[in-house]
Amino acid sequence: MTDLFDVADKCVAITGGAGVLGGQMARSLAKRGAKVCVVDYDAMRAHAVCKDIEAAGGFAIPVQADVLDKAQIQEALGCAVESLGRVDVLINAAGGNKKEATCLPPEQSFFDLPLEAMQWVMNLNLMGTILPSQVFGRHMAARGEGVIVNVSSMNALRPLTRIAAYSAAKAAVSNFTQWLATYMCQNHSPAIRVNAIAPGFFLTDQNRFLLTNPDGTRTARGQQILDHTPMGRYGEPEDLVGTLLWLMSDASKFVTGVVVPVDGGFSAYSGV
Repeated sequence: MTDLFDVADKCVAITGGAGVLGGQMARSLAKRGAKVCVVDYDAMRAHAVCKDIEAAGGFAIPVQADVLDKAQIQEALGCAVESLGRVDVLINAAGGNKKEATCLPPEQSFFDLPLEAMQWVMNLNLMGTILPSQVFGRHMAARGEGVIVNVSSMNALRPLTRIAAYSAAKAAVSNFTQWLATYMCQNHSPAIRVNAIAPGFFLTDQNRFLLTNPDGTRTARGQQILDHTPMGRYGEPEDLVGTLLWLMSDASKFVTGVVVPVDGGFSAYSGV
C-alpha cells in the first residue's frame, strides 16, 4: 500500500508554487521524496518556499515565471528539465480572484463590473492553466507518460454569489481538465493522465476580504459558508495533500478526467 502511493523521486513542477495552497503542496511532496520545481511570478516567495524545503532535507528549485507568458513558461520547463532531468507531474495551482471583479452591493453590481478585472480573473485561472499544460504537456507527450493535476474550485460545481468571473473561470478549468484528459489519451498516450482537485473553502489572500472582518471575526458570508459545510470548518492546505498524492501516484493509474471535491461535505449538503 505504501508503494502504491509512493511519489519519491518524482519530478514535479508546481505553478503558483509559492502560494498558500501551492506552497503547501510543494513542501508536502518534497517531504515525501519528490523533487520540486517551484514556479511562481514572485521570485522572493519562490526562494522562500525552496529554502523551507531544503531546510527540511528536501530538494527544490525556484523559477520565476508568469503563467500567462508562454515564453517564460517554456523557460521554466527548460530550468526544470536541466535541474531535475525531466518533469513527471505538472500541478497547475496558479489562480485567484480580484476584488474589482467581485459584486459587492450596493457599491458594485454585476452590471458595473469592469471588463479589465473580469478578464484578469478569467486569464489567470483559465489561460494560466491552459498555457502551462501546453508547454509541459508537450514534454510529457514526447516521453509518453506524465500526470497533470489542475486546481479547480467548489465554484465550478456550485456557483457562488458575488464572484461571477471566478466561478465561470473555474468551471472552465474543470471542463478543460476533462477535455485534455481525453485528448492526451487518444492522441498521445494513455499513460498521460489529467485530473483536477476542487477545493472547498480555504482562507487565502484572495478571499479573506469576503470571509473575515478586519478584526478576524467571520463575516455573514463566512458564517453562511460554515453553516453549509457539514464538517463546520474551513479547509487547511494540508487537507489537499492526500488527494494530490492519490492523483499523482500509481494508486490512480486508471483515473483520468475527474474533478475531485475536497470540501468538507459542502457539495453534498442541500441546506436542509
